[in-house]
Amino acid sequence: MRLSGRIAAACVLGLLLAAGCSGADSPVAPDESATAPGTVDATATPPGPAPATQEGPPKVRFEIAFAGLPRLERPVAMVQIPGQERMLVALQDGRVLSFAMAPAPGTLSTVLDHRQKTSRDGNEEGLLGMILDPAFDRNGFLYAYYSAVGGARRTVLSRFSTAGTGENLRVDPASELQILEVPQPYPNHKGGALAFGPDGMLYLGLGDGGSGGDPQGNGQDITRNLLGSIIRIDVRNATKERPYTAPPDNPFASGAGGARKETWAYGLRNPWRFSFDRATGGMWAGDVGQNAREEIDLIEKGRNYGWNVMEGVSCYRPANGCSREGLTLPVADYAQDGGGCSVTGGYVYRGKALPALRGWYVYADFCSGAAWAFDTQGATHGSNPPVTVLRASGPSIASFAEDSAGELYVLCFDGKIYRLVP
Repeated sequence: MRLSGRIAAACVLGLLLAAGCSGADSPVAPDESATAPGTVDATATPPGPAPATQEGPPKVRFEIAFAGLPRLERPVAMVQIPGQERMLVALQDGRVLSFAMAPAPGTLSTVLDHRQKTSRDGNEEGLLGMILDPAFDRNGFLYAYYSAVGGARRTVLSRFSTAGTGENLRVDPASELQILEVPQPYPNHKGGALAFGPDGMLYLGLGDGGSGGDPQGNGQDITRNLLGSIIRIDVRNATKERPYTAPPDNPFASGAGGARKETWAYGLRNPWRFSFDRATGGMWAGDVGQNAREEIDLIEKGRNYGWNVMEGVSCYRPANGCSREGLTLPVADYAQDGGGCSVTGGYVYRGKALPALRGWYVYADFCSGAAWAFDTQGATHGSNPPVTVLRASGPSIASFAEDSAGELYVLCFDGKIYRLVP
């Protein structure tokens, strides 16, 4: 994924000069100028108008959380250990670290160092997803999704066993059980969000395989591979011989026409972060655009979200007059504008610290560091609800995280973790 020269230069300059970013935070692969694991392609055109905004009730600020924590190098995912006042944070280079949820935790403990098996050849490659098993307090399982070194380009979803508690929690590298391997034709668009749904199934978001414009047509093909989709699998009884099963209520579980049974939804370009609303069970995703529009989708069983026929609410192929029959419109989208170029999906807020924000979906743009929210009540496919600006700009937001109480945190490539506070 590359940006046009003018936009790329502006983005890189902004990252160098804006609070929290430096040249060291922005490694660039030979064919890439973007700096996020999910950013846009080189054919970018001049950005369009900004998203419609409104004056809404949420009034928040971004406060540094865990002051004194050593600088984190490209944090991409974070979860709270169940029943413990500790966080696990995944770094793109292949490490998982833990720290105390104290005002000034001070130290980091290495839980897993997977760098020797994690490829960082491409800007969008690396350790891209991490989640704990819903029964973690009993089985100690941790799941990771990463780009693998050696051989043909591929991404891997694996399960690891942990032992110990607190700062002594560790992963045994030898315990790795490979759940799924996905061949990858290009070094970008890897997706990587992992989440267990309210149904106990494991969901994984996969990009279209990369390059620009989906040259292999993966987004609209559910037979050739799993690329361009969100998959849903059952890993509760995983073994080496049978690492997962496709639940029988998956939309394509019959395999009719050669469809992949794992597919839950498709027509996605690069779903960079999705989450489940802990109150309603709704699944919300940010899907990174090609060169014009970024989108927020409400992911539902069996739906086709349009890529590469559509990009957001606009036609992509063909550029005009595309057929929308059978396609699902995003709930919201925005034009790439003012440096904005790569949506970072977030969460529907359900915490207690910000009562006015409850029920609002919070998301961001990596390049501008802007963050927005909209009320999810009544929001549905194509409704394009008005949004409230939570932050106009700032350090690049790579991911959001949620603690056990539903409070929101923001992982930035300035190496800091922020929280949303009144």
